[in-house]
Amino acid sequence: MSTYNLTAYARTLSPALRTDGTANGVAVDRAVNGGMQDAMVIVSTGTVTDGSHAITIQDSADGSTGWTAVAADQIQGSLPTVVAANDDTVYTFGVLASRRYLRVVATTSTATTGGILAAGILLGAPRFAPVN
Repeated sequence: MSTYNLTAYARTLSPALRTDGTANGVAVDRAVNGGMQDAMVIVSTGTVTDGSHAITIQDSADGSTGWTAVAADQIQGSLPTVVAANDDTVYTFGVLASRRYLRVVATTSTATTGGILAAGILLGAPRFAPVN
């Protein structure tokens, strides 16, 4: 089977201009499309003029309540902090979360005009394949 048959992508943060504040992504259900066991977050930037945009990942058992930060020992790679020098950049990191739902959170500070960024989650290692 190919990568197409073994993975699924879900948007969590739509592309948008981020200024001071917190943007919570929409819930991504790891149980869809064959029960995905692995997750990789993909963060993509556009123009970033100022500010600091810290990216974190949260998980939840039900997808609407009880969101908590995924523990550092469950992160593969590094959580990025996007700054003005990071125009048109793609960041990735893995997540070994044990709870069903995931979402990306972007926390922006010291931004006047901010930056454009988006995030999605690539799900893999399905319990039941093919998924597509």
